[in-house]
Amino acid sequence: MSVYSVIVVPGAGHGEQLRLAPGERLRFGRRAGSNDLVLAHEGVSRAAGEITAQGAFWVLSNLSAHQTYAVENPEGAGEHIKVAPGRLDAPVPFEFARVVLPAAGELLHFDVWAPRHDYASAGPRADGATTRPAFGLDPTKRYFAVLAALCEPRLRGAPHAPAPTVDQLTARLAPIWPTANRAAVQWNIDYLAIKLRLRPTGPGPAAPGPRLNGKKESLVSLALRFDLVREDDLGILAGAAGAR
Repeated sequence: MSVYSVIVVPGAGHGEQLRLAPGERLRFGRRAGSNDLVLAHEGVSRAAGEITAQGAFWVLSNLSAHQTYAVENPEGAGEHIKVAPGRLDAPVPFEFARVVLPAAGELLHFDVWAPRHDYASAGPRADGATTRPAFGLDPTKRYFAVLAALCEPRLRGAPHAPAPTVDQLTARLAPIWPTANRAAVQWNIDYLAIKLRLRPTGPGPAAPGPRLNGKKESLVSLALRFDLVREDDLGILAGAAGAR
């Protein structure tokens, strides 16, 4: 395992990558000489902030008196956190992150990578029943292909894309599910809402009950938040697996 746990990638024109070992700090701001990463812009504080590597993650301190910083996940579905002025040691949960600083009408940014992954060793198994999975999804079923098609726009790099309509889903699934129609696709959406516990259960997927507004958006949000569908899963939309 590399000794470095955090790699800072400056924006264009700001120099080479900066690598931090656990416990090391990197200060950034406008003032040259006292900062490891100089952001030469009059809208950036002289001492704007500090990054500290913490093993498999990192924390951000906002030393600005007035500006809120945003830390975005470039690979996520619009995921971001806000770090308020004066906030110290805010943990950043993203493996790939972009720190965005507002600067006198402009948005400056630099990237931070946290490639180190630590895992628990496989120790002896305890006696007793195994833990039930939180979401028992079968990627060979049609409902999973419907869920993958729902998540596809955001997984393909459009984090704020609206969820596809039922007609769009039907057209997208046609190559692997030739008999798909609006009713069948909607049935699978209703089934997913029950399976993922987004609506009360009943005698069947289309059972009467309280209407769930934004059902497709809720499914996409839940699936992406807990990695129920990943970019690799989109392959089923182009293969025979999704038609089983």
